[in-house]
Amino acid sequence: MNGLPLLSIAILLPIIGSVLLLLVPNRDGSKDGLVRNLTLAISLVTFGVTLMLWAGFDPSAGAPAFQFVERHAWIPAFGIDYYVGIDGLSLMLLVLTGFLTPLALLTSWESVEKHVKEFSIFMLVLEASMLGVFSALDIFLFYIFWDFVLIPMYFLIGIWGYDQRIYAAVKFILYTMAGSVLMLVAIIGLSWVHQSVTGEYSFDLLKLYELQIPAGTQYWMFLAFTLAFIIKVPLFPFHTWLPDAHVQAPTPGSVILAGVMLKMGGYGLIRFAFPLFPEAALYFAPLLATLSVIAIVYGALVAMVQPDMKKLVAYSSVSHMGFVVLGIAAFNMQGLQGASYQMLAHGVSTGGLFCIVGMLSDRRHTRQISEFGGLKTVMPRLTAVMLILTLSSIGLPGMNGFIGEFLIMLGAFKWDPRFVVVAALGVILSAVYMLWLFQRVFYGKITNSHNADLKDLSFREWAIIGPLAAVSIGMGVVPNLFLKPMEPAIQRLVDRVQAHQPLVVEKPAATSAIVAEVAR
Repeated sequence: MNGLPLLSIAILLPIIGSVLLLLVPNRDGSKDGLVRNLTLAISLVTFGVTLMLWAGFDPSAGAPAFQFVERHAWIPAFGIDYYVGIDGLSLMLLVLTGFLTPLALLTSWESVEKHVKEFSIFMLVLEASMLGVFSALDIFLFYIFWDFVLIPMYFLIGIWGYDQRIYAAVKFILYTMAGSVLMLVAIIGLSWVHQSVTGEYSFDLLKLYELQIPAGTQYWMFLAFTLAFIIKVPLFPFHTWLPDAHVQAPTPGSVILAGVMLKMGGYGLIRFAFPLFPEAALYFAPLLATLSVIAIVYGALVAMVQPDMKKLVAYSSVSHMGFVVLGIAAFNMQGLQGASYQMLAHGVSTGGLFCIVGMLSDRRHTRQISEFGGLKTVMPRLTAVMLILTLSSIGLPGMNGFIGEFLIMLGAFKWDPRFVVVAALGVILSAVYMLWLFQRVFYGKITNSHNADLKDLSFREWAIIGPLAAVSIGMGVVPNLFLKPMEPAIQRLVDRVQAHQPLVVEKPAATSAIVAEVAR
């Protein structure tokens, strides 16, 4: 299988599918069934290709750092190539993207009723862009994919969202573009530094890893990269775009946004910010950890008081992704393994929670918690699946959420126990708001007559939520199935960063002289 360009096939399949959809004529919705089935088929084939990548991947420690590598000259004058490849970390995120996309499409079959063809095209383009983000080894190519993700998501929110969709879409793109522009400046600066040292421009990530970047330059470049990534995570205080985007987005958009797009920020910190600028990363790690524990507790407290189910789950994402950044800040083996695993676990469990909220919203056309109650009586199957995903989200031992949080706190404790003391409060609070939500929606008596005749899960809904619940349990029972492929890649990154000393930022000579003069 290494002879096949599987990465390019995975990226191109959704793009080819979107072109095919353009050829389907619009006839007052009569072609919607064809469009939906064709889109779903393309996404399933793409998922199959990601599974082929997993099957052909060599997770042994002696295997090449990056596999399924493809490289073709693109803009040779500036050293820009179409250069893609994967290690264990990016492999798992590719599989997550391929897994969630067809499930998200299935959620749209009742919730998206207008412009189905255009919606399907944007979903496929979004999938291709996300796969490109996790595959690119040329940082200019990475930036192209990174920014291109914003376009389809902007339209998904702005056209198929709810009442305040335009506000949420504009806020989403302004926040994320602001960070992206600074990252582009830093990317150009990196290539210029490489040219000043070697005489040639290059955007090759592996070559840029070997650059000896001056301390002052690292300081600013790390901040530029990291700002783009923590906005995407999102980390406090750059999180305010996320609840609006989630609440206003259609259910498929929320599933992809929480399940995959937020992981792009964590992936960027692990793949680019820390290993490219290790001294600056170690210097700023305590600040990132401080912001992460604030996000953990703040997100949990705000989630606890939300009257809207979707907004509650959105703020829970702020809290859970705070754990991811805490593990990255520790940047030891346990912390980084936990952060990587937590990204996968959060994508599955929170994606499932958004699916269930969407199913209830489709039935009742409201997401207010006060409008529900006693659903266990009329929807026992949905209640059972919701319980599984709730326990997964709060990190019950034996579920996927426990593995990631445990490894993160273990790694962070080895690094600085003070952060773990605060982060542990977030674990307790997550159990409070999730179990309280479950109690109010599914237990008690049916006090609203509209809930008395709600239908339980349909076959299509089982096809969506069943795999998510099964994977939540499977990841908790056999975590090594997912941890083992990532281990060599994470070990290489940890060794690279920990070989450096934290950056010491000295005051400029002129400033020191002024201070000395004032003191005298």
